[in-house]
Amino acid sequence: MTAQSKVRSQAEPPTDGARRTPWVLAVLGMLMSFSSIATDIYLPAMPSMARALGAQPGGLELTISGYLIGFSLGQLVWGPIGDRFGRRGPIAAGLVLFLLGCAGCALSQSVEQVIAWRVVQAAGACAGVVLARAMVRDLYQGDRAAQMLSTLITIMAVGPLLGPILGGQVLLVASWRTIFWILAAIGAATLAALATLPETLPAERRSRQSPGQALAGYWMLLRQRRVVGYVMAGAFFCVGFFAYLAGSPFAYIEFHHVPAQSYGLLFALGVLGVMASNTINARVVRRIGIDRSLRLGGLGVVVAAAALAVNATTGWGGLAGLVASLFVFVSMQGFILANAMAGALQPFPQAAGAVSALAGALQYGAGIVGSTLVGLLADDTPRPMAWVIAVAAAGVLASVLGLPRPNRPET
Repeated sequence: MTAQSKVRSQAEPPTDGARRTPWVLAVLGMLMSFSSIATDIYLPAMPSMARALGAQPGGLELTISGYLIGFSLGQLVWGPIGDRFGRRGPIAAGLVLFLLGCAGCALSQSVEQVIAWRVVQAAGACAGVVLARAMVRDLYQGDRAAQMLSTLITIMAVGPLLGPILGGQVLLVASWRTIFWILAAIGAATLAALATLPETLPAERRSRQSPGQALAGYWMLLRQRRVVGYVMAGAFFCVGFFAYLAGSPFAYIEFHHVPAQSYGLLFALGVLGVMASNTINARVVRRIGIDRSLRLGGLGVVVAAAALAVNATTGWGGLAGLVASLFVFVSMQGFILANAMAGALQPFPQAAGAVSALAGALQYGAGIVGSTLVGLLADDTPRPMAWVIAVAAAGVLASVLGLPRPNRPET
């Protein structure tokens, strides 16, 4: 084997039947859904949690910020570990940590305790998310990887689609603590399903980097302008998206007096939009390319954010206007996150775990900014949420339009 063919064989993903197994894709979708279901399921309970725990205004929003802190920093650890030791073992360890965090949240007696255990919960959950994305890169390349990520996001959207609805119904018969025990049961079921997955990173393709070399690798990735452009597009979207997660329960339930049980239905509209946009993206991205799909999403979020800012500032459109503008904004996720992640992963097949970790850490770290700003600026109106989303949408479009041209065709 020549040196050139050896490099090619290392860069190409395996072509065995594993990547065509629907069950493998279903489990990967379950793993990726932890980024959203662990938060979405308790969104309807946030006002009642605030009352039960005696939280100050904006205090419950910080439980989302705490989750994002653990989620963003944890990915930087799990990514290189997954590149060195394979995917399945680190994911299993993360799921055990997630179970401990769920139990801690359920037993908490103060908002501060919930925040601390949410950090633990997120540090475990992110292992499955970051390494599931790396497993996709193990199995697929280029625009095909973007297509499969869109497919997986469509699968995983079932969780957040049902999560707020389930959380609202639980509140009818039990307390908010039961929601976290349900999350623990979901984590245990996913751990059992993980045992059926094949290992997608064989020993001969694993990294031999030390922790210091892994940190240096992150610095190298941050010097790649095109990678940074993709990552920042996703990061700015996450600023707006997590502002939506933190602000929408209070905007709907407290400001517009929507019943907590109905909040899940309004939230589900956005999830259906995400599923639709990911389905469309999966069909068109191989024809028009990653960058064009990203530009489509960037334009969409700017239009939606402008309408949202007008609604929140003037009251024009009322509840219907708020729902419609948030629906369009959230739906654009399908054209932004999958393409941004696939674009960042494409040049570095041998460091898919590290690239996925860096992108995810920066994106969810940016989400901390969105949710925290909504909490700090809370004024019992939708205005803080709307204007944080508007600024974030402008950042998405600027990042997409500022992408340098690729040195070779994307496909």
